[in-house]
Amino acid sequence: MKDRAYEGLLVELRDSGVAIVTMNRPEILNAISWPMHSALEQVFVDLDNDPKVKAIVLTGAGRGFCSGGDQNSLDDGLHTISPTRSGRHLIRNMLEIESPLIAAVNGVAVGLGATLALYCDVIFADPSARFADTHVTAGVVAGDGGAIIWPMLLGPVRAKHYLMTGEFISAEEAAAVGMINKVVPDGKVLDHAIEYAEMLASGPRDAIIWTKYAVNKLIKEQVHLNLDTAAAHEMLTFVSPERKEAVAAFREKRKRFAEGNR
Repeated sequence: MKDRAYEGLLVELRDSGVAIVTMNRPEILNAISWPMHSALEQVFVDLDNDPKVKAIVLTGAGRGFCSGGDQNSLDDGLHTISPTRSGRHLIRNMLEIESPLIAAVNGVAVGLGATLALYCDVIFADPSARFADTHVTAGVVAGDGGAIIWPMLLGPVRAKHYLMTGEFISAEEAAAVGMINKVVPDGKVLDHAIEYAEMLASGPRDAIIWTKYAVNKLIKEQVHLNLDTAAAHEMLTFVSPERKEAVAAFREKRKRFAEGNR
């Protein structure tokens, strides 16, 4: 991992064994391009293979955690890469990391950004943070793992509401319903996450690793059951008229679909 560059990411390894991965496109709320997606896939593999890494913190630069896929570039890579493969690898690489993975959600976490946060082992959020899976408002299925993790955290009925409407849930409400661990006040969410990660990094490593592994078996079972189907459905909707209208509306900065009563 030493001296390796990851597009759109900053990676710092502290003496405590805590690695801090910062999504670093603050001018667009850390939206993810395909090269950055590839970097995210790879960084989790590299960190998992580095014996110096004992815990990992994932956060975003600036005022947002991650606004999801970069709508200005998503279509550009569809003919040169396999989005379904990329999506599978990103989620599975996150789940295979032995070291605890802590999210410090410092602002909005939308679409793939919400998925990244919610697949972490422990999730802390700033009071300003909000979560939403907005795939549907972009005319596509939540195929990046959202259709799995939202129902696991919220239950199917609540999850279907958020997945079918793209509605936001506040950090406070997310904590109240058990979707995240804790809201950390006063702009200290990153410091709190690092301190928590350092606590785990100094703990009994084998016991922590295998406890995480045992719990993650439950998530992996659902990923194995559903991720391929959700990803395939997302790719089908990528070429739909609704998706084309959503992209055009985004670029023209106008409303995409009638919002109705939500």
